[in-house]
Amino acid sequence: MSKNSQNHRLFKSVATLTLAAMLTAMSVVIGIFCKNFLNFGMGLFRVTFENVPIIMSGIMLGPICGGVVGCASDLVSYFLSSQTYPPNLLVTLGATSVGVISGLVSKYVVKKKGNAQIIFSGALAHLVGSMIIKPIGLFQFYSFAVLWRIPLYFVIAPLEIMLICLMFKNKTFRRLVDSL
Repeated sequence: MSKNSQNHRLFKSVATLTLAAMLTAMSVVIGIFCKNFLNFGMGLFRVTFENVPIIMSGIMLGPICGGVVGCASDLVSYFLSSQTYPPNLLVTLGATSVGVISGLVSKYVVKKKGNAQIIFSGALAHLVGSMIIKPIGLFQFYSFAVLWRIPLYFVIAPLEIMLICLMFKNKTFRRLVDSL
């Protein structure tokens, strides 16, 4: 394969593809665990940290890979759940946008690596994906009660962002990220 054709691939290497698959799996496992054990109000109030790997994929791998991880995570979670209704594509779009926006912000807006990059990437990703798009998708099931999910993300988003900042401070983790 020529060097020029390699630049047009979605995943730059087998290592990038493997990392994206692992982040997708982590998001699915975290989501299933939290949906089963931190679920209040029949799904309306779920405390879940499934966006951590999605935001990380956007920051580490870029907006396209971040979007693929978000979309795949949501769809795999749906198919592994006991849901009897079809997938909610607006919720999937919300998960996809979390990965895309975190990748866009970290790649084009706040390019300097560090806490500012993670904070702005995670905050904007949550604002658009978790606090705007996903509630619109869930409105058909919960009506105006879905608006209670928005204040919940004022707690979840900072916790997730803080967790990501702590992981990026780890020297071993940082070497992994820098090698991509």
